Amino acid sequence: MGEKVKVAMLLGGGAILGSVSTLVLLKLLLPRRGQKYIKEDFSLPGDGLTLDTTKKDYFSNGDHQGADVDLLKDEIVSEHLTRNIQFFGLDSQQKVTKSYVVVIGLGGVGSHAASMLLRSGVGKLLLVDFDQVSLSSLNRHAVATRADVGIPKALCLKKHFSSIFPESNIEAKVLLYDASTEEEILSGNPDFVLDCIDNIDTKVALLAACVRRGLKVLSATGAGARADPTRIRIADLRESTNDPLSRAVRHRLRKDHGIEGGIPVVFSLEKPKVKLLPFRGANGEEENPSDYQIVPGFRVRIIPVLGTIPAIFGQIMASYVVTQLARFQVQTEPVVNFDMDHYRILHQRLIEHEESLFGTATHVQVDVEEVMYVVKELWHGRSAREQIAKDVGRAMWRSVNELMLVRWDQAQPGSVANLILLKFKEADEHEQRTLDDIQKEEPEFFTRVTSVLQRARTDFGL
Repeated sequence: MGEKVKVAMLLGGGAILGSVSTLVLLKLLLPRRGQKYIKEDFSLPGDGLTLDTTKKDYFSNGDHQGADVDLLKDEIVSEHLTRNIQFFGLDSQQKVTKSYVVVIGLGGVGSHAASMLLRSGVGKLLLVDFDQVSLSSLNRHAVATRADVGIPKALCLKKHFSSIFPESNIEAKVLLYDASTEEEILSGNPDFVLDCIDNIDTKVALLAACVRRGLKVLSATGAGARADPTRIRIADLRESTNDPLSRAVRHRLRKDHGIEGGIPVVFSLEKPKVKLLPFRGANGEEENPSDYQIVPGFRVRIIPVLGTIPAIFGQIMASYVVTQLARFQVQTEPVVNFDMDHYRILHQRLIEHEESLFGTATHVQVDVEEVMYVVKELWHGRSAREQIAKDVGRAMWRSVNELMLVRWDQAQPGSVANLILLKFKEADEHEQRTLDDIQKEEPEFFTRVTSVLQRARTDFGL
């Protein structure tokens, strides 16, 4: 019994000593030199509340490009981001902390995206939304509490963010994005824009403006009425399927702005599980939703939402943007609608082609599973000469009839690191040329293909 008491006393003493040491260390770290403090006053109109926060002004000149402050030299910031630094490396994390990101739409998707961008160390954030926190949005919002109901979402996020990463320069604008606010929102040369808007007109206008201005943008499509997180993908807008919102946006961008693709989107392959709820007025009877619109064109009817799915959408968006800012190479899961029969066809076609060309198929060093890797992971189900998808959905199924695998280097066997996917005519032309010819005449294509094949060497340890 005496031994147990001694052990307990030693453990308790160690815990107390550890706590005291931590407090002493924090007191030593907090009074750091060279920090200028500013006091901000958030007056929330109509509610009589005033929020005072104190934060460090690391970006006092208002231009993230000119801000030469290295946040990672701050001991607490460095410790906050130590896992990111270990993951990316110091130089790459510095790119993140010196970045400026705009998030437009701060509901279930946008609030989670903005929250993780902040926690990942983005040095400057502009948060934009015209709406307020509602009770029904608490099932999916990243940080809002019941005390925040009625507060503009942008100010709500800024309030909470100031206590999570006060060194970040966070600006909140209670604005609706449109042509009149475009300059105010998109000026300042942001490194990335996140489109988390669920209104078609506003989304199309924002995406078109980003393309026109040459800004990198990532767009979220419909996260409501879905339940399967394993089917969420990032791909070009042209490849998004089963999503009415992205379908409408694609049509409007092509028709009104001549934009065919080139915009990455987060979307779900899952078909919506439920439909919009009918709109009922104060008398409980079904009425025309447009009669109740405060802002023209904005949805009044309710989409049932499982809160986890928009949260995951937002987390995916933040991960994509942070890795892009850090220049960290990530190969996203391709959207390819082939089944195993298609891969067997391509494998058999490769064998028959080798036999007709070389008289034997002994140099084919891939099986059907490896053909699936080459077609899906390396070439995303399309010709190596296509940078973006031209065929999606059922059209992609039909496109297999025009594709075949051929050797990149005729002098090497047909392995996972030496096979490219081409259309029949492209394959004939390829086999009539040497790699030296391709490198001389099409250096960009040559570099892109060799880079993709190098990935196969790395993945298979060749």
